[in-house]
Amino acid sequence: MKVAFHTLGCKVNQYETEAMREQFAQAGHVVVGETDVADVYIINTCTVTSLADRKSRQYIRRMKKQSPDSVVAVTGCYVQIKPDEVAAIEGVDIIAGTDEKENLIKYITEYIGKNRKGHDVFGNDSYLNGQDNHGQKDMTSISENNGAERHVLPYEELTEYHGSGIITSMESRTRAYIKIEDGCDRFCSYCVIPYARGKVRSRPMDEILEEAKSLVGRGFKEIILTGINTALYENLPGLLEALDNLVVYEDAQDGGNASDENRNALDFRVRLSSLEPTVVDAEYVKGLFKFRRLCHHLHLSLQSGSDNVLSAMKRRYDMKDYMEIVKVLRDFDPLYGISTDIIAGFPGETHDDIAGSVKAIEDICFCKTHAFNYSRRPGTVAAEMDGQVPPPLRKERVGMLLSAGDEAQKKFAELNIGTTNTVLFEEFVDTGEEQMMSGYTDNYIRAYAPYQENLIGQLVQVKVAGLYKDGVLVETE
Repeated sequence: MKVAFHTLGCKVNQYETEAMREQFAQAGHVVVGETDVADVYIINTCTVTSLADRKSRQYIRRMKKQSPDSVVAVTGCYVQIKPDEVAAIEGVDIIAGTDEKENLIKYITEYIGKNRKGHDVFGNDSYLNGQDNHGQKDMTSISENNGAERHVLPYEELTEYHGSGIITSMESRTRAYIKIEDGCDRFCSYCVIPYARGKVRSRPMDEILEEAKSLVGRGFKEIILTGINTALYENLPGLLEALDNLVVYEDAQDGGNASDENRNALDFRVRLSSLEPTVVDAEYVKGLFKFRRLCHHLHLSLQSGSDNVLSAMKRRYDMKDYMEIVKVLRDFDPLYGISTDIIAGFPGETHDDIAGSVKAIEDICFCKTHAFNYSRRPGTVAAEMDGQVPPPLRKERVGMLLSAGDEAQKKFAELNIGTTNTVLFEEFVDTGEEQMMSGYTDNYIRAYAPYQENLIGQLVQVKVAGLYKDGVLVETE
């Protein structure tokens, strides 16, 4: 059977899609590209904004059009939040909530057995009939709208960590994401994600370390720890210490950790996908500096440079708290990379409020700024607030943030000229004038150098020579 995937949204979704790909491949099926004709299409959706919902609907229709006789299964956050809406989309056969991705192979098998006249495109002689999910009640129901099967638990029941085993590869051959946590309990006033992902629950540390060994043993040089709210992992310092002490040898392709002193240990680094200032403070961050593998880069979501807006967002910190974290980082390393997310046009936001966000970008000198229009999400506190900002003004304000972010990114890169750093070169880049390779520095600056095939996928000591395109030009030793 040919199976195609499409993923929208965050790094957690990307990780979970990779886990599903491996699950299907290990069962003997062929994973094809999303533009190929397939027997089954699986769309892993996002719902963080209304735009994400619309993109999800577009991809569902596009994939069904590619192969009208295919089975279309839709999973992810959009399904969890709006199961009726997704089930009503023409062509959808199966919907599965965020905690059901690991069971999709079973649900699709059962669906084909029941609805395709006994034809099992999986190549099996029998199906998993009547088995309930996680040993619990059978959640399957038939939508009155279009017959789509449903496998969606209420978010209150999303209380246990469920994974799909150990993954061994990612689309990138150099950087690998490892999911360590699911769920969020912060309930910021604009955000639907706690309702889409449920209670905070942590992945067992031994499973994370096993996956890290497997990936490093297969050549990945950067391990990125990710989750819905990574800072809420039950023992993040303990995990970072264990990764500091992890030794993987160059011939450990099975992820083993043998102790033969005649073999070379593989070098790798660790990056945190994000830390929420709603969870961590300056004192917590100080404790991260002892971990030698941890990159000098943190993604700290600011969301607004205005205390009034932060309070309305229920972010649990103010600008003073945030700047204390920044000071701790920059006292430790003046070139510590800090990236962020900022929202423009939150209800009640004034000209002074957005000016505060622009000033924060300029003062902190973020290495990367992700700016977004506020998206009104039904069911959230912010959706009912007075002072909804008109879309044209939101667009104008997000443009201000992006412009300030570009200038800050350039300034931060400029501050690095003349310094030494470590780059993980990831890809070949043809500029039209010369052949280059690119990757990211330890502190998260895009770096370019003349192409050398033997350096792709390697951690390389470099000197930052000057500004170049969206980053810096570096010299390899």
